[in-house]
Amino acid sequence: MQTIQLTRGVPADESYPLELVRECAAAVMQDPKLSLEAMRYGTGYGFNPLRELLAAQNGVTADQVLIGNGSLSFVDLLGLILTPGATVLVESPTYDRTITLLKRHGVNIVAVPLEPDGVHLEAFTKAVQTYKPTLAYLIADFQNPSGATMSLEKRQAVLALAETHNFMILEDAPYRPLRFRGTSIPSLFELNPAKVMQMSSYTKQISPGVRVGTLVGDKTWLAKFAKAANDTYISGAFLGQATVFEFLKRGHLEPQLARLRALYAPRLERMAAALRTNGLTDFLEPDGGFFLSVNLPSGSSIADILGKAANASLALTDGRGFFVNPADGNQFLRLPFCALSFEEIDEGMKRLAGLLA
Repeated sequence: MQTIQLTRGVPADESYPLELVRECAAAVMQDPKLSLEAMRYGTGYGFNPLRELLAAQNGVTADQVLIGNGSLSFVDLLGLILTPGATVLVESPTYDRTITLLKRHGVNIVAVPLEPDGVHLEAFTKAVQTYKPTLAYLIADFQNPSGATMSLEKRQAVLALAETHNFMILEDAPYRPLRFRGTSIPSLFELNPAKVMQMSSYTKQISPGVRVGTLVGDKTWLAKFAKAANDTYISGAFLGQATVFEFLKRGHLEPQLARLRALYAPRLERMAAALRTNGLTDFLEPDGGFFLSVNLPSGSSIADILGKAANASLALTDGRGFFVNPADGNQFLRLPFCALSFEEIDEGMKRLAGLLA
């Protein structure tokens, strides 16, 4: 029996714009000036032509743009530049690798409960007042792992707290362009660029293989990130960054995003329908992104499900990893739908229901 992968949020193989990337990489290597810049060492800030292009698109200066080896590298660098013992607020649940990296660097992580429309405001306010954070790490759009999207009212309230209590926000926004329905809400960065650094990645939009993440925001903070990057790996993977620059310059990104939305939206709808068909109705259905999340029925636990999943040829992620306090995730399950066929979705949700029964 074929194992159905319900673990990582990997893009579908058919999503990759292979021919366009080939053309862009070739164009870089055929350009005498661009190719030399792509092949040389640079600074921790990243590939300058891409920085300048993104600065113009975001209405900022080039010293407010940093390019990294995927966006997760910024979280690792954050741990290097924070004062030892500094406090960072996160949503609960949140991206598991952010928890791993911040813990590795000895950061004091304070988790705030997450609701379908964003952080629990009363709990967030109390955490700000009690712990006086240096920074809050938030995923406002189609959150990984829950799928939640923060409402405009909560975004404004969180930003007001950042102003009053003088902390920064690191907005993780890799899924923001992948909205399948509903109306886009202004990002935290758009609402207050002085208090927000926004990071994103072309992993989900073009390919994980290009290894290109972006960070846009306050130039004083970004200078610290750039120095930490330079001290860690000197400069990034410039050939991938140059290829992305050419991809954007040629206007390929928006048609590619439209293609991704058309590819992934039906898969989300199919998974939601399959869950309901199999009697699993307690889940958060997002308006975009790569994931939805399920609350396991009373009396069941993720530990029990994981113990049975292998026999059902079902690969699942341990929901406890998305919580600072793992016990809080004992009934939490993240389900990616992006790389699955309709048949795999239907069969996977049938097997999952069987495990819970």
